[in-house]
Amino acid sequence: MKYKKQGKTDKKSKVAYSAKECAYIAVFVALLIATQLVLSSLPGVELVTVLFVAYAYAFGTARGMIAATSFSLLRQAVFGVYPKVLVLYLVYYNTLACIFGLIGNKGKTKKQLLFIVLIACVCTVGFTMFDNVLTPLWYGYTKKAARLYFQYSLPVLLPQVVCTAVTTTVLFLPLQTVFSLFAAKGKRLKRDEKNIIIDINS
Repeated sequence: MKYKKQGKTDKKSKVAYSAKECAYIAVFVALLIATQLVLSSLPGVELVTVLFVAYAYAFGTARGMIAATSFSLLRQAVFGVYPKVLVLYLVYYNTLACIFGLIGNKGKTKKQLLFIVLIACVCTVGFTMFDNVLTPLWYGYTKKAARLYFQYSLPVLLPQVVCTAVTTTVLFLPLQTVFSLFAAKGKRLKRDEKNIIIDINS
């Protein structure tokens, strides 16, 4: 009887942990899409980068990449289905989640803020540069058209980098603190699940 009771608890713990994981990702992706939708009419202004940076930093690479993939796929339903944009988002946001997830795993400290802002700005430049390569290749632009596409991206890139620098400097620490609280709750639930499994096997 004791074994059965613990087995049921183990199942409930796994379900609770999985449900929490799904809920965190669903709420975060909804927040990303809502934020992008609200700010879509303002060129060069965006908060998705700082949200992703803080989330991946707090939750880690794996959960950050799951959120990145979910966001890239689900935003197509809101903004329209564009395969090129989907590829751009899948590659960029998964890379962003991977980078900041790894940084977060090395230890969380306020002294990292300047480094995080710098990397976030570099990633923002990388997003535009990747688009400048992907779009001409995708649509078969001529060299002249590709050069013009690159030139027209520069006036938009500057405010994007400034926006990333400002928003990451101001919002990263409070966002990371909030996300870390939720991440810690998930880790505690997973640790409880492991303890139950150990009890069953002992």
